Amino acid sequence: MSKVIGIDLGTTNSVVSVYHEGRVQVIAPDGGPRLVPSMVSFAPNGQRLVGEAARSHQVTNPDRTVYSVKRFMGRRRCEVDHEEQFVPYEITGKPNDYCKIAVGGKSFTPQQVSAMILGELKRRAEAFLGEPVTKAVITVPAQFNDAQRQATRDAGQIAGLEVERIINEPTAAALAHGVEKRGDRNIVVFDFGGGTFDLSVLQIKSGRFEVLASSGNTHLGGDDFDQRIIDIVADDFLRREAIDLRKNPMTLQRLKQAASQAKAELSDRTSTEIMLPYVHLDPSRGPRHLQYTLTRERFDAVCEDLFDELRQACKSVLYQSGLNAGSVSDVVLVGGSTRIPKAQQIARDVFKIKDLDRSANPDEIVAQGAATLGGVLQGDLHNVHLMDVTAQSFGVADAHGRMQAIVPRNTPIPTTVKKVFSTPSDNQRSVPVLVLEGEKTLADDNRPIGTFQLTGIRKAPRGVPRIEVAFAIDANGILDVSATDLDSGKTQNIVVTGSYGMDDGEIEAMQREAEVFQEKDDEQQRTVELRNHAQQVYRDVNNWLEHNATVMPPKTHAKLTNIVAKLKKALDSRDTRGQRKYLKQLDEQWDSQRHAG
Repeated sequence: MSKVIGIDLGTTNSVVSVYHEGRVQVIAPDGGPRLVPSMVSFAPNGQRLVGEAARSHQVTNPDRTVYSVKRFMGRRRCEVDHEEQFVPYEITGKPNDYCKIAVGGKSFTPQQVSAMILGELKRRAEAFLGEPVTKAVITVPAQFNDAQRQATRDAGQIAGLEVERIINEPTAAALAHGVEKRGDRNIVVFDFGGGTFDLSVLQIKSGRFEVLASSGNTHLGGDDFDQRIIDIVADDFLRREAIDLRKNPMTLQRLKQAASQAKAELSDRTSTEIMLPYVHLDPSRGPRHLQYTLTRERFDAVCEDLFDELRQACKSVLYQSGLNAGSVSDVVLVGGSTRIPKAQQIARDVFKIKDLDRSANPDEIVAQGAATLGGVLQGDLHNVHLMDVTAQSFGVADAHGRMQAIVPRNTPIPTTVKKVFSTPSDNQRSVPVLVLEGEKTLADDNRPIGTFQLTGIRKAPRGVPRIEVAFAIDANGILDVSATDLDSGKTQNIVVTGSYGMDDGEIEAMQREAEVFQEKDDEQQRTVELRNHAQQVYRDVNNWLEHNATVMPPKTHAKLTNIVAKLKKALDSRDTRGQRKYLKQLDEQWDSQRHAG
């Protein structure tokens, strides 16, 4: 079977790995960085940059560089007021529309941008394996809802990947941890990344991985802590200089990078200096420089409410699991934000454990777990069984405006739960059913997934017709709804309106657009490679001619000198056709010279 790659599609960074030659291998090009920044930059000349290349444009091209796109996946505009404040690019759409991103006069869905990142990871894997890659396991936060999971699957399809499984990030980390460390035990995965916080309690027994409970917050991550640093530093500068640095997009990106670095430095130090020279140019007062001393104590204080959210989520997941703190064997740290000392202290305090498990790289363990599951799916790993749970409850709105849960939170998946409905009125031929997701008592306080219409019901007094509605949740945590008329035995195909999943036509159109982008990227890459080659040839040949004029006939030397001069002119004018032409002429001239010799 072809390889099934494992992808951690992160808010800040992404990682790709594969089960290959009997082990999980994190893929890096030519020994380079293993983390790919989850960024895409759209240059004014139409060039598209992904990963590290996009990061270098973040400060100089802030409104055209898209990052933290994961925060907008499968979410409506009215749901992202908080997240929208953190990014310099424009989020568009009406309040109940799903988010779109406006860049350079064009509009992209978050799935399209994510597909660009996934495409880069796919190319890395293909270069490493030396064969096409078409299948993947992609991870998502455990608290991702149905729409966000559907959006992630769509992004994979747009990138040309058949998404074999969507797996929760903490579950993936536990899988990687449990395969490496044999033995029966209860573990907590503390997954704290750039944009989300996830917790899962798992029981590992005889190669079986069972999720007992999951909790967390898809609105809480390292970005939020960075923002607190940005705000206290910017507020201090505003008081001293009467200048708000947050109003300048380029300055804000410099400040954001400095805040992220300061947060990282406070993991090992009790204080750090934030210095940004020439942060503002004042026509009357000259250049203004920023210098701010940030202590860990101050950082902990301004983030106290965020730390409280971490603590409450830890207590909640422990309660939901039915375990007590003393029965937890390991707390596995996942995600770059787990390096924050206060976060580690919270994990130790709540779960009553002295030493946290830091044996794996917290930035890579999720991708390793995804690749482990890929190894199972491709038939290379055996005796590994995984059982996950639903992150939220699924249900319907009843006639009194309440949420009636049909599939409770933390139900093991895959699962199918059935419930019988009837008509509230006499001779009613159809019934609208509002499908909800969430934990609130009132229907309006939960997230609507969609509405489906039960039609073709026979005329009868209210309460007599019996319509069995089945809520099926697959191993990816994605919901499917169907209905059967129990009187006739006829099963209806229910179309859920308002749900997120794209139809085949939309995905195919975006796939074609992605292919066009890829063709442009490939052409640009070939142009860059040609130019680099031509520059090297120019330097080498020009140097050789300068030092070896006496060992060849003057006529030959003159011909080569003339071609080299033309090659230099083609390089200066970025004339791709000319570069090819004069490189070919140089090759022909060298060949004729060699044969003549």
